[in-house]
Amino acid sequence: QVRLLESGGGLVQAGESLRLSCLVSGSFFTDMAWYRQAPRKPREFVADIRSGGTTTYADSVKGRFTISKDIAGRTMYLQMDNLSPEDTAVYYCSVPDLDYWGQGTQVTVSS
Repeated sequence: QVRLLESGGGLVQAGESLRLSCLVSGSFFTDMAWYRQAPRKPREFVADIRSGGTTTYADSVKGRFTISKDIAGRTMYLQMDNLSPEDTAVYYCSVPDLDYWGQGTQVTVSS
């Protein structure tokens, strides 16, 4: 059974950093992504990482967020620097090609 478990969310002040983790169990995936959903807004793409380490970022986080995976490919990370209140959302780990999703982790950034 595939499970994606996010962790690392929390409450921080603007300008601070957080690192989210997504622990993968039950399988191994080369292509994974982070999405987020702010209150009263649709879920949106944040970043993805694909085979060979190719990464893509939403324009809103480019230069501030970094997506990565550990060597074994069992844990995916999202390093978030210089956070702003606009980054407040529930962040989801995903294998979008297979429609697998974690339960989400809340990130709240105060001004």
